[in-house]
Amino acid sequence: MRNRNAIILASELILNLKSGSLFKVGPGAGTYGAPIFLPGFMLFLLLLSCDSSHVSRAPGGIPSIKLQPIAQGLTMPLAISHSGDIHHGLFIVEQGGTIRILKNGTVSEKPFLDIRGRVRSGGEMGLLGLAFHPKFSENRRFFVNYTAPTGPTGLQTVLSEFKAGDDPQAADPASERILLTIQQPFTNHNGGQIAFGPDGYLYIGMGDGGSGNDPQGNGQNLATLLGKMLRIDVDATGEGKAYAIPPDNPFVGNKNAAPEIWAYGFRNPWRFSFDFGPGLLYVGDVGQVDREEIDLVQKGKNYGWNIMEGTVCTPGVDPNCNRSGLELPLIDYPRSKGTTVIGGYVYRGNAVPGLSGVYFYGDFGSGNIWGFRYDGKSVTDQQLLLNTRRHFSAFGEDAQHELYVVDYAGEILKIT
Repeated sequence: MRNRNAIILASELILNLKSGSLFKVGPGAGTYGAPIFLPGFMLFLLLLSCDSSHVSRAPGGIPSIKLQPIAQGLTMPLAISHSGDIHHGLFIVEQGGTIRILKNGTVSEKPFLDIRGRVRSGGEMGLLGLAFHPKFSENRRFFVNYTAPTGPTGLQTVLSEFKAGDDPQAADPASERILLTIQQPFTNHNGGQIAFGPDGYLYIGMGDGGSGNDPQGNGQNLATLLGKMLRIDVDATGEGKAYAIPPDNPFVGNKNAAPEIWAYGFRNPWRFSFDFGPGLLYVGDVGQVDREEIDLVQKGKNYGWNIMEGTVCTPGVDPNCNRSGLELPLIDYPRSKGTTVIGGYVYRGNAVPGLSGVYFYGDFGSGNIWGFRYDGKSVTDQQLLLNTRRHFSAFGEDAQHELYVVDYAGEILKIT
């Protein structure tokens, strides 16, 4: 066992701890007090100092899994994506503002995209999301979500389109077309995941704007894009926007609601994914002090924050809350099992047939990986699959639907 104090300290470096700072550590850091920051390289060394071994869970309804390291040496990786072409490799998002290609076991030295000069990074800020257009092989369009030091508050979420040239292994930084900016009142709870759904529309996960207990009430306010799952059409424009509003979005025509909203009541939907077969949208919404949750998100529904945190009334807001009209999560778990839920994917690959239909998710703080199956009505085979001392920032999928996990310390591992 390596240095136990380092392991304990690293466990506290969670993406959305009570203070909302990835780098807040130490017993004197209070629930909502001033954060204590560690320089990035110190965090990287700290995480590397932790024992990376894992043990398999007890036998159950899901086959045992292992993590196979396939790449290392990345700098604060946060996401994995693919272009739809197995020959293009995997695209790894690094928090500071770069995207690198992992191909044939080698990470590209030259970034696919480098926008470090446009990104405000650190804590929960940075280059946070990447999604390739479903017709990338034809139009070379892809989209990113990042935080920028601009706008009236000095921080805003930016959703932009970029293009690759004839060489799909290199993007043109000068091709940026900004589609949407959202002002951020605080530096935490920025969400960041973007993904195309089976309907061809782009979905955008937005946190509640930050601080604690959602002080601005954004999660329940349909007039703001914060605390929401958004859905837009990037293949059209309309009403003075650089995108169009899908006509079947639930709040179209409601003068008191933003038409981009697909669902609401989220605290920080850090990672989400679609199971394209049945068309289900799974979202990991990071909790505050009590519960972490996985939601099955549907059109127009309210997922509770800040009225509820998981299956309980939000501590510190209203212990006797009115739960009517609120959607409960598929599953939630207490802080004794983890501190920052990392939403994952349903396995649809061919390498491990016994895993077909299993939804994988994890926790940044505890290093746990769990799995369950969902039959359309209820969760089955829910169980702990691995207990590690890693700090997972994301799961990812390749063009053949094999799954991977991202270790924030700089490593990519394949689920086998």
